[in-house]
Amino acid sequence: MLDPLGLPLVTQVVAGKAADDPLYIPAIQQVSQSVPEHGLLYVGDCKMAALATRAYVQAQGDYYLCPLAQTQLPAQELDRYLQPVWSGEQPLVAVQRAKSEEEDEVIAQGFEQTLVRSSEVAGQVVTWTERQVLVRSIKRAEAATATLHARLHKAQADLMQLNEHKQGKQVYRDADALQHAAQAICQHHQVEELLRLRIEEQASGRAVRAYGSRRAEVRVERSWQLHSEVDEAAMSDATRRLGWRVYVTNHPQQTLSLEQTVLAYREEYLVERGFGRVIGKPLSLSPMYVQSDQRATGLIHLLSLALRLLTLLEWRCRQRLAEQQESVTGLYAGNPKRTTSRPTAEALLQAFRLIHLSVVTLGQQIHRHITPLSEVQQRLLALLGVSPTLYERLAAESLKPT
Repeated sequence: MLDPLGLPLVTQVVAGKAADDPLYIPAIQQVSQSVPEHGLLYVGDCKMAALATRAYVQAQGDYYLCPLAQTQLPAQELDRYLQPVWSGEQPLVAVQRAKSEEEDEVIAQGFEQTLVRSSEVAGQVVTWTERQVLVRSIKRAEAATATLHARLHKAQADLMQLNEHKQGKQVYRDADALQHAAQAICQHHQVEELLRLRIEEQASGRAVRAYGSRRAEVRVERSWQLHSEVDEAAMSDATRRLGWRVYVTNHPQQTLSLEQTVLAYREEYLVERGFGRVIGKPLSLSPMYVQSDQRATGLIHLLSLALRLLTLLEWRCRQRLAEQQESVTGLYAGNPKRTTSRPTAEALLQAFRLIHLSVVTLGQQIHRHITPLSEVQQRLLALLGVSPTLYERLAAESLKPT
């Protein structure tokens, strides 16, 4: 998709069992046929970060921007990169985004480093300098920290239940069985490195009365109590790793700063938004009701054309509003005074839902009547560059004989 419009450039229909990694180079080749100029920036997810794809983009004179998956950058290597940050030797650059017209907010912090990459493309070895941009998202770190604390709390609650002795509960007769059950709980909640477990043996005596030839005695019963406590040092280490992500790009820093790198990748939601429009409202893709693969493919391509129209409709209106520094009202049901400078295509189309064209035949004449346009509808047509005479002409020609 073309950024920042979200306009689809290439549509590929592949089998659901197909892997994602090999699909990027054919798509990039297809884009190059429509846009022959080089120097384009391809922004993709971690599947696009395969070394072969990055080398291909570099070889044809374009740029890439994508995050690395954990398989491409193990946790131990990431810790090594972040050690200067934790020791205070590496300063961080704040990434800000407009929160409102008067206020900006810090959404991330990061730094970058460069590495030399080499890979083979079409039998030729390609070598280039790659920037690694290490970024810690503020909200992502906060959400991950809350999730970690929730897992830790749930694990401790489950561990405490192992100490309960009541009907229907399993009783552990030795310390090894209790230790094994506790470790299984920690592994299930992925907190085995954050909790210290301690098993305490408890002994209690119970008197047994003499009966017949049996003498009175004291029977000793043994039980085990499980205790758990949070390893604060391990918890601190785990928390400081949360929220970090590594982006790679071959784009020069002079024309794509660290802040621009983060903001450019965060605009990737445009792609997901397009997918949402295709499979949901207003396009509602339902290929399951199509019998042949050929027809399913055709349906997807047809809806991709409709997605292009929705994208251009929305972009045109938002662009004009930005140029005029204005906003529109009357697009929200139940709140006619609410304003927006970024209306969606769905809201724009919904504003015309009450327009009706009535056609009545009387003798040799056909009379047409169209619902008069409201002020909001006329304003939207002006923003889209559409003349209202397209509607008025239908009513003006209503008295002409057929």
